Amino acid sequence: MTYQEILQTARSCIGPYCKACPVCDGRACGNTMPGPGAKGSGTVARRNYEAWQNVRLNMDTICQNRPADTSFTLFGQTYALPVFAGPVGAVKLHYGDKFTDLEYNDILVPACVQAGIAAFTGDGTDPAVFTAAAKAIGDNGGRGIPTVKPWDRDTIFAKLDQAKASGARMFAMDIDAAGLPFLKGLNPPAGSKTVAELREVIEYAGVPFLLKGIMTVKGARKALETGAAGIVVSNHGGRVQDGVPATAEVLPAIAQAVKGQMTIFVDGGIRSGTDVCKALALGADACILARPYVTAVYGGGAEGVQVLTSKLKAELSDTMTMCGVHSLAEIDRDLIF
Repeated sequence: MTYQEILQTARSCIGPYCKACPVCDGRACGNTMPGPGAKGSGTVARRNYEAWQNVRLNMDTICQNRPADTSFTLFGQTYALPVFAGPVGAVKLHYGDKFTDLEYNDILVPACVQAGIAAFTGDGTDPAVFTAAAKAIGDNGGRGIPTVKPWDRDTIFAKLDQAKASGARMFAMDIDAAGLPFLKGLNPPAGSKTVAELREVIEYAGVPFLLKGIMTVKGARKALETGAAGIVVSNHGGRVQDGVPATAEVLPAIAQAVKGQMTIFVDGGIRSGTDVCKALALGADACILARPYVTAVYGGGAEGVQVLTSKLKAELSDTMTMCGVHSLAEIDRDLIF
């Protein structure tokens, strides 16, 4: 199965908002909420994608002729490349009724492991979604990151208990999910968290914990205060707040502030292995792609995940080779024009 065949198949069963576009740049889905599009004007998802395209790389082939090593180690586990599938919840609401959240994660999690990477999994108003996702991660050697919404304290603790019991070895919270329209006014409520509240959650978790939704240096420093092992520079694909910068625009300053003190992930509009190389050159340690992996699952199931991951790895390896670097550790700001 080719990547183009995956897209073609996805177009027959995904939607109505997602169009499985040749390039997922946020244009066709616009401001469809619910849906994969961005909130308000719908421009932030487009801005995310375009910002990576405006980053230029320095090519240099006067170097040793040897293969590029794309392997990445996170909290003692090694992956084939610094790419993770992003957390997606309510897939029937956003992407069409081919899969439930449970069915989607049952395909995505083991397929990512087979492809040499790992998946962040989503959370939702149905408690069974988080429980099943955490179990799928546990069943696959703990390779994956269950991602909890910023619910009230008791709900978060109960979910973490379920995830730990299932065998998950790390957790994340998409703290910016408080801005999702369909989470407002729910019981239990989802909302912003203080440094002290997050510190309590992270200490309770007892395993490496990532905070997703960091868009400022100030936010990154506060995340460091909580004891988080890492952050995800993310504006939630533009789905929680209109009028914010692209992740590529804020990443360098955030990396300069906390690099080496915590692991830095970035998401938002990353669509190729070349984009991954750019992100690492700007200071990220790893990247998250959500919407492309949804399309891969809808269009090709487990095989779709493998094809997309292989494509990203080949693109990253080729870019590294043409830029004269042979390991992720060699990728730095000198690669940026």
